Amino acid sequence: VAKDVNIFFDELEGVNSPSKDDDSLLHQGNLTSTSDDASRLEVVGEEVPDKNKANGLYFRDGKCRIDYILVYRKSNPQTEKREVFERNIRAEGLQMEKESSLTNSDIIFVKLHAPWEVLGKYAELMNVRMPFRRKIYYLHRRYKFMNRIEKQISRFRGWLPRKPMKLDKETLPDLEENDCYTAPFSQQRIHHFIIHNKDTFFNNATRSRIVHHILQRVKYEEGKNKIGLNRLLSNGSYEAAFPLHEGSYRSKNSIRTHGAENHRHLLYECWASWGVWYKYQPLDLVRRYFGEKIGLYFAWLGWYTGMLFPAAFIGLFVFLYGVTTLNHCQVSKEVCQATDIIMCPICDKYCPFMRLSDSCVYAKVTHLFDNGATVFFAVFMAVWATVFLEFWKRRRAVIAYDWDLIDWEEEEEEIRPQFEAKYSKKERMNPISGKPEPYQAFADKCSRLIVSASGIFFMICVVIAAVFGIVIYRVVTVSTFAAFKWALIRNNSQVATTGTAVCINFCIIMLLNVLYEKVALFLTNLEQPRTESEWENSFTLKMFLFQFVNLNSSTFYIAFFLGRFTGHPGAYLRLINRWRLEECHPSGCLIDLCMQMGIIMVLKQIWNNFMELGYPLIQNWWTRRKLRQEYGTQRKPSFPQWEKDYNLQPMNAYGLFDEYLEMILQFGFTTIFVAAFPLAPLLALLNNIIEIRLDAYKFVTQWRRPLASRAKDIGIWYGILEGIGILSVITNAFVIAVTSDFIPRLVYAYKYGPCAGQGEAGQK
Repeated sequence: VAKDVNIFFDELEGVNSPSKDDDSLLHQGNLTSTSDDASRLEVVGEEVPDKNKANGLYFRDGKCRIDYILVYRKSNPQTEKREVFERNIRAEGLQMEKESSLTNSDIIFVKLHAPWEVLGKYAELMNVRMPFRRKIYYLHRRYKFMNRIEKQISRFRGWLPRKPMKLDKETLPDLEENDCYTAPFSQQRIHHFIIHNKDTFFNNATRSRIVHHILQRVKYEEGKNKIGLNRLLSNGSYEAAFPLHEGSYRSKNSIRTHGAENHRHLLYECWASWGVWYKYQPLDLVRRYFGEKIGLYFAWLGWYTGMLFPAAFIGLFVFLYGVTTLNHCQVSKEVCQATDIIMCPICDKYCPFMRLSDSCVYAKVTHLFDNGATVFFAVFMAVWATVFLEFWKRRRAVIAYDWDLIDWEEEEEEIRPQFEAKYSKKERMNPISGKPEPYQAFADKCSRLIVSASGIFFMICVVIAAVFGIVIYRVVTVSTFAAFKWALIRNNSQVATTGTAVCINFCIIMLLNVLYEKVALFLTNLEQPRTESEWENSFTLKMFLFQFVNLNSSTFYIAFFLGRFTGHPGAYLRLINRWRLEECHPSGCLIDLCMQMGIIMVLKQIWNNFMELGYPLIQNWWTRRKLRQEYGTQRKPSFPQWEKDYNLQPMNAYGLFDEYLEMILQFGFTTIFVAAFPLAPLLALLNNIIEIRLDAYKFVTQWRRPLASRAKDIGIWYGILEGIGILSVITNAFVIAVTSDFIPRLVYAYKYGPCAGQGEAGQK
């Protein structure tokens, strides 16, 4: 009986080793996902499952499921490295098959399959938790009378309208891993685990994770550093590496009548479709398909969005309170009536003397955001930030228990291949496991951290220098706008200065972010973190510090420094003895702070949403357009799954970093200066409702399937959220005490105003 091609090649490998890329496994691509090969079928003498062949998720024999895809170009010169790497892959027990691309014969797809023996061996090494016993729920013995009452209550509930946010249980499958206790897989105790079918015992996400683990530890050249798939991707030996999506996310048949075609289709219909924007997320399905790490991100994002509802409602109430009390505000009334009070010019040249009544509109707009309810809202948001974090702890504990993450510890994490390669010469015994492992000397670690900290400090100084440049721009352009030929701009020179400064500041923020990313990546790699989570935490902290300072430095300047050091008529303070420092408007600095926050928050959310979905959509549309031009629309559906996935966009190189960073910076905007802009939580809520479905749509339809990975919490982001919560209490207190006119208004009302010392409580 002839053996499978993969085994056949393994036997030939010892006889002769070719000097170029081994193409004995290579099948020419054709417009069916895996077309029949009549001669091969006759030799093998086995019946090929047509269904498996047709869906493009299996090898050409229709039996071996594709667990991972590698992509390279024939014209790439790194042939020898690939050859050694692939030989070592087969030595680990993985089966391999190659196929050329349908659209470009230079592109080769390497399909990898892990047999049961390999999966079992590495699942035990990686401590993969698998179901071993079904959960039994013990119920207390009930009396017949109580049972009848419960039946009546449940029947009455059936008449009540169902919660619209709940998902339809009929469309969701029962997930075995949620109904069973799990334990680290062990081949010695294999009889304890629930194995109905060896092919489906490990789900697709787990299989891909195991194969990726193997690929990260396979050598491609002699030498300590010549190890791992990541290095081959970085030096261009391979173009891409990814697990496959489980078929198409669309179906001609309705999910209600015919059920879901696959888990991807189910996720699209129940989660990523815009028609279910008001429903809860199917987090168990997300976790099964994308892994615990991505599942926890969406759990946190959903929880944050839900907690924004009370904050948005109170913020809207504060704004509406300002609208309703606008005509009764004594301060804005007096400002509007002060036609005989002359104010000094706000700049040296071109700025005229102005009447106090000219700032009537600004006084009224300021009252919309800075009114009697603002103090209450600032206190509420300080409490809300703390309650949000404490309640998230409870929610995370529930999820960790349901997903069996309680016992998963960082000790089970593998050492990064780069760390292993760098420090493999220095080994010491691990006191816990009793095994030798690479060791980084304390002096080496400290020196690397000092260099990294110096780089962070330098980049923060660059941000402060950029803010100083914006300050100079504001000082110089006030006079320019005051002499502008258009009356609208000439009469509102301060607003024009603030508006243009904010827009320029936003452009500088976006440009510096690109630079920060490269610097943070260099400094993190310089530190040589031991595990992947340490690398992510280090990179995250640097990028957050850079972007937080970059985004909020101008806001801090406007809130606490603008107009504080201007001097007075006859003795103005000047910048470089030339330019007069900028003053606040007669109605206060809060309107400038409000404009800064509103413009940057709206622009940043629009830009982020475009980059997250609009950019991949345009790229994928362009790819499909080129394919249609070459092959025609009638042949498009016959592309195999690996070809379709290759034409999708790869997930961000830093995983969920951009998604978390966007939300954490938004959390800072909704808490730190919320006293100046009460509508921030409402804008955040509206954005997040869109963001959840937008991210879901992107993960399911626009991106290649990311590698499933485990995590028990949101990592360093929780500590950052706690820091923002503490900072928000301090900044809101200072905004009310320093930036806002709340205290001067109280002093005026009770000491100097027209009603000072008159009337009693209850008599206005």
